[in-house]
Amino acid sequence: MGRRTADVSTPARLAAPGEGLGQDELALAARNHGLPLEALRYDVTPPGLHYVLTHYDIPYVPDTTAWSLTVGGRVRRPLNLSPARLRAYPAVTTRVTLECAGNGRALLTPRPVSQPWLVEAVGTAEWTGVPLRLLLREAGVEPDAVDVVFTGADHGVERGVEQDYQRGLPLGVATGDDPGVLVAYAMNGAPLPPQHGSPLRLVVPGWYGMAQVKWLRDITVLATPFTGFQQSVAYRIRREPGEAGEPVTLVAPRALLIPPGFPDFMSRSRVVAPGTVTLEGRAWSGHAPVTAVEVSTDDGTTWRPADLEPDHGHRWAWRRWSSVWTAAPGDHVLSVRAHDGSGRTQPTEQPWNRGGFANNLVQRVPVFCAGRAQ
Repeated sequence: MGRRTADVSTPARLAAPGEGLGQDELALAARNHGLPLEALRYDVTPPGLHYVLTHYDIPYVPDTTAWSLTVGGRVRRPLNLSPARLRAYPAVTTRVTLECAGNGRALLTPRPVSQPWLVEAVGTAEWTGVPLRLLLREAGVEPDAVDVVFTGADHGVERGVEQDYQRGLPLGVATGDDPGVLVAYAMNGAPLPPQHGSPLRLVVPGWYGMAQVKWLRDITVLATPFTGFQQSVAYRIRREPGEAGEPVTLVAPRALLIPPGFPDFMSRSRVVAPGTVTLEGRAWSGHAPVTAVEVSTDDGTTWRPADLEPDHGHRWAWRRWSSVWTAAPGDHVLSVRAHDGSGRTQPTEQPWNRGGFANNLVQRVPVFCAGRAQ
């Protein structure tokens, strides 16, 4: 199949009323996976529990030492970097929470047909690598540069368009030092696992997962805005086909609850004993630091503040929150919502968009408290 130009008039498909998950969505769900919510207890997510989304195939890299990362385009000194040479640069380790832009998509009506995430497409890791700004400084970015484009080794077809996975960042983001984009080669102190981009990947703190290009093999500086498929077609917030839409960028505030008690196997509804129950979870935002978390134990009718731990110097990672609840016998719905320093708050009613992006609707956890009422 030959490549063709991306066309915004070819919209993502929406599920028909009453349409259940199809085999295509189930196949995506089988090869991608979310974080088991009980794993929110880890400050740093073990790699095997961290969420994974792979657009195409995981590239097979039998010899990571032979990998090459090129830096070119509007630069004065093109670079060709091996993983060994990258390790010779000053290393930086940053704890970052990554979240898929489609997290929560399966909860929307009508449902955009794609990877059917509930709320588990998240994870936090300590990423080690070279600040991108150092590589761009060494390459010598030309004065007319506008965007920096990142190309991964994963290759496939999307809506009829054959492509390498590519995303771009504005030059100011790519060269900034707060938070600082990384060309990462390690996750939690070990070499990147294959599913997380071995041997090299991009880490863009505060941005949704589509910006975190894995299996990174090329960096190209452009003098014009990048208009590739993943930039101008796929990751846009649109309500109608054909509209330009807004780009998906920074992570919206979200808080998640570690489901208390124990689960029913199929429904995942929780069972707790009467009495004191400690509710806890994590909260994060890419726009600004989280300033408050609230908890509801009556399906959002009333809210009360939770205790929020300091970030302990990890601005770009989730923060732990906790709250004590006295559970009474009967059925309950627990909810949690985050507020950040930009004034953003999780909504109780989610604005809909065709791609199912940035859906940070408050979490709802059904709980049955066993026992007899007094």
